[in-house]
This record gives sequence, C-alpha cells and structure tokens, in this order.
Amino acid sequence: MYQDEKEDKTIYKVVVNHEEQYSIWPIDKDNALGWKDAGKSGLKQECLEYIKEVWTDMRPLSLRQKMDEATSKT
Repeated sequence: MYQDEKEDKTIYKVVVNHEEQYSIWPIDKDNALGWKDAGKSGLKQECLEYIKEVWTDMRPLSLRQKMDEATSKT
C-alpha cells in the first residue's frame, strides 16, 4: 500500500509566525521556534481549508507594511 492511499488521521493545528504566514503542525508536537497557535485544529484538510479562508494575502507582513508606507508617501 502506498503512503498516499493511507488515510491520514493525524490531528493538526494551524500555526502562524511573526510574518503572518500560516502552516500546519501535528497537534502533539511542540511548535517550531517562532510559530504560535492560530486557534484552529482538526484533520489536515480542515486545517488547510481554514488557512485558505484566512490567509488571503500571501505577502509577508513586513512586505505589506513597506508597500503601505510607500503608498502613503505618494
């Protein structure tokens, strides 16, 4: 049986970093350095759907801020 064919029953949590970038992490693992819980957990697909809903601007926060500053100066 291929790995793809096995049903992933892992429970994940959605995590976010200081640049407001999202990822998923197994709920039973400590977060990687610089990542904090975003308040959503569940099966992989549920977490990915949540990220798709909330992460509408893929630019890192620092880039968005710099672009906003440049726009406000004109």
